[in-house]
Amino acid sequence: MCGRFSLRVAQEEIEQLEGHDASPAEWERRDNFVPRYNIAPHTHVPVLRRREHNNSEVILSTMKWGLVPHYAKFEDKSLSTTNARAESLVDGGGMWGSIKGAKRCAIPCQGYYEWLTKGKSKLPHFIKPKDGRLLLMAGLWDVVQLQGASHNVSLLRSHHFIDQSEPLWTFTVVTTTANSAMSWLHDRQPVILHTPEALAVWLDTSSQKWSTDLVKLLGPTKYPLDCYQVPPEVGKVGTESPTFIEPVATRKDGIQAMFAKQKPKAASSSSSQVRVASPQKQAPKRKHGSESEDEIEILDGPPSPKKAQHLQPTPSPKAKEA
Repeated sequence: MCGRFSLRVAQEEIEQLEGHDASPAEWERRDNFVPRYNIAPHTHVPVLRRREHNNSEVILSTMKWGLVPHYAKFEDKSLSTTNARAESLVDGGGMWGSIKGAKRCAIPCQGYYEWLTKGKSKLPHFIKPKDGRLLLMAGLWDVVQLQGASHNVSLLRSHHFIDQSEPLWTFTVVTTTANSAMSWLHDRQPVILHTPEALAVWLDTSSQKWSTDLVKLLGPTKYPLDCYQVPPEVGKVGTESPTFIEPVATRKDGIQAMFAKQKPKAASSSSSQVRVASPQKQAPKRKHGSESEDEIEILDGPPSPKKAQHLQPTPSPKAKEA
């Protein structure tokens, strides 16, 4: 699965896409994107796609993560469309069947996060290309003109919808079986478009059809990746810090941050007080069959005031959302 990734780089670096042989002619809705180390679902990020009426032209288009199909009347946030399983694309049908032939995209990122499950704990890891390039994840996109922005039951029963003047552009990340080098971490990983040839095939929607050449891209690749444990604070949506993409061992408190549970310190002979470890947050309940994980268990207590200075949330982009 892929439920979190990082793209905190200069916009010029995104536009250049060094090493991918792609030169976007335009960046639609550029101002809707805010660079972040901790990108979660429902965030607006740039994706690479072909222009609808000129398939030879590649453009960047800022879209909201979590696909809303073109036939939707309102944005139902109970749906899990953060990821699309590659197997579902191959089998055909379903909600992906109507868009996989004509609406494919690639999502640039520095790398993505995955959580290693150890007993009741989840240890966050960051996965990035060894060669330092931006990683391109395969995706699907769609656009819809919503009649309403709420899935509130009372509003639906009264057939009262809120007018939407702007279309909503959204995307999903395609995932596949993890390769042998990453299967110890999780059984799923994003489909990675690691060569210019793979990117060109995936973005070529001139035929408006699905093909065997596209199916070949959906398997796990052996693209060289670095993987290391990172601070548990990344599990909280809205937190931001450059340390989120750095190995936890390089932090000054690296040894402490590496372990989920801290033993309480025994009281000294001169004090009757005992310092108890911060209480653990209850692990979230995951939806059946969902590959989306917006909230990850925080492995240690709230950060100290000193740490909190580095963990201030980045303001959300001022975009029109459904």
